[in-house]
Amino acid sequence: MSEIKNCVIIGSGPAGYTAAIYAARAGMTPVLYTGPEPGGQLMITTDVENYPGYPDGVMGPAMMDEFKKQAERFGTVVNYEMISKVDFTGPVHKIWTEGGEEVQAHTIIISTGASAKWLGLDSEQRLMNKGVSACAVCDGFFFKGLEVILVGGGDTAAEEATYLAKLCPKVHMLVRRDEMRASKIMQQRVHDAENIEVHWNTETVEVLGDDEVTGAKVRNRVTGEESEIKASGFFVAIGHKPNTGIFGDWLEKDETGYLIVTPGTSKTKIEGVFASGDAADKVYRQAVTAAGTGCMAALDAERYLVEKGVI
Repeated sequence: MSEIKNCVIIGSGPAGYTAAIYAARAGMTPVLYTGPEPGGQLMITTDVENYPGYPDGVMGPAMMDEFKKQAERFGTVVNYEMISKVDFTGPVHKIWTEGGEEVQAHTIIISTGASAKWLGLDSEQRLMNKGVSACAVCDGFFFKGLEVILVGGGDTAAEEATYLAKLCPKVHMLVRRDEMRASKIMQQRVHDAENIEVHWNTETVEVLGDDEVTGAKVRNRVTGEESEIKASGFFVAIGHKPNTGIFGDWLEKDETGYLIVTPGTSKTKIEGVFASGDAADKVYRQAVTAAGTGCMAALDAERYLVEKGVI
């Protein structure tokens, strides 16, 4: 059995790499496992213009590469592997890589993130980052002054539709049913926005465009009638799924699978296990907030190691 690690970080992206930077600089010699998507959701993001320190913007993959290099510069060991199993019994925690290697650690920082839910259309994937987006707050600015389409009927969809309505002359909101699932106050905000047109009982057949989005073909689920809506952007707001299944019943989760932490900290119910980024954040879901909670997790882990006399 190999030596017990001071800190193991599960998952990369802004939260994981930031946690690694802070943990490494604190002398915790962290080991990071990137998981199946090294760099997280930013690896499928083109222009990032809302992260401080990049006045001219930066490509998502380039940004994550810089995060990784900075973490490695301070001594983080980055492994391009998935973690397939965990055991949080006792003061020393165990994890297993997909290859079957057992790793023991005094502290575990979870930064497995969340994945956007998609409609499952080939055209949707083909036009990803060419007008198709799952984050209005991230990408809405690029469509200022242009008509856009947004799919969804919950609180997130309502919030993103009203956000886009401040930037775009027209927002076509596609709702599959004859009513929205959003809370009454969010529905009212949608109805109060004169430039949001709600298309009830409507589903997307195809996102239109060759090299960029030009609109969408839609179908009325009651009449079966198909029509086309012209637009320059296509936003999917049908929710996110936190990548927390691996943790089973070890940790507390809310009804949608997001990890629950002690408010104002990154602490889970298990001592020595900390959660950061979108795996525990269903409200903000931004790179900068994920990085912030990664910092919190590393600091919480360091204090825990000091209290236990490990470092």
